[in-house]
Amino acid sequence: MPSGNPPAKTGSTLASPPKAAPLQIRPPARRDVRRGPTAADAIHRDLRAEIVSLKRKPGDPIAEKQIAEAYGVSRTPVREAVLRLADEGLIEIFPQSGTFVSRIPLGALPEAGVIRKVLERATVRFAAERATRSQIAALRAGLERQREVDATGDADGFHQADEAFHAQITEMAGYPGFWTIIQQAKVQLDRCRRLTLPVPGRMRTVIAEHEAIVEAIAGHDPDAAERSLVRHLDNLQITVDDVRNAAPLYFSGSLIEDPAALAGGPR
Repeated sequence: MPSGNPPAKTGSTLASPPKAAPLQIRPPARRDVRRGPTAADAIHRDLRAEIVSLKRKPGDPIAEKQIAEAYGVSRTPVREAVLRLADEGLIEIFPQSGTFVSRIPLGALPEAGVIRKVLERATVRFAAERATRSQIAALRAGLERQREVDATGDADGFHQADEAFHAQITEMAGYPGFWTIIQQAKVQLDRCRRLTLPVPGRMRTVIAEHEAIVEAIAGHDPDAAERSLVRHLDNLQITVDDVRNAAPLYFSGSLIEDPAALAGGPR
């Protein structure tokens, strides 16, 4: 019997080549994309708040270089924020002249009031139907916050508490996205309202109107909730004389002399 190793086989079968090491694919270096967008968002938020609160008044110049230095960023995120504000109608850009806080367009106020009233009438009815005990308690806590800032005469704090109150109602209704739409639509109305908040007794009047809305929601009475809300929004209307006498240089265009439109639509 033959000894030794068997002869190697011949034919089509070949020895397998050694396996190559798996290809190492490294992901590209991760770039920190948060700084730019985050800076632009922060600048947009802060500038918007300053414009709506009238800390930056209509006609005031917007110095992009100074803003960039204040935030420690390049002018790119500042420019992005400014363009977003221009889209919202809060900033006007004049080539060769400069960038300025826009004047309040009187002609835009009636439509803004209609949009707000239509959406909030729907949400307050849903809120009255669906409100839970904890949600009602949260609304009442919001009223307490409004009383606190009223007692200190803090108009900025009151505006924030007022916004939170109406936002809570849309959340209770199950349509929190409505508040985003309402905020976008009513931004020019908010600027007008900030001229009236310092009037003595004005904040207390608003709180009383809010209390009526809360009681109707707590009673799960959609009709009463809607009536209270409509009364509240009607009382927020900006009359032609109020607008003209407050600060004429803050406004542009003309206002339609239609009280129902200014109040937010048909009663």
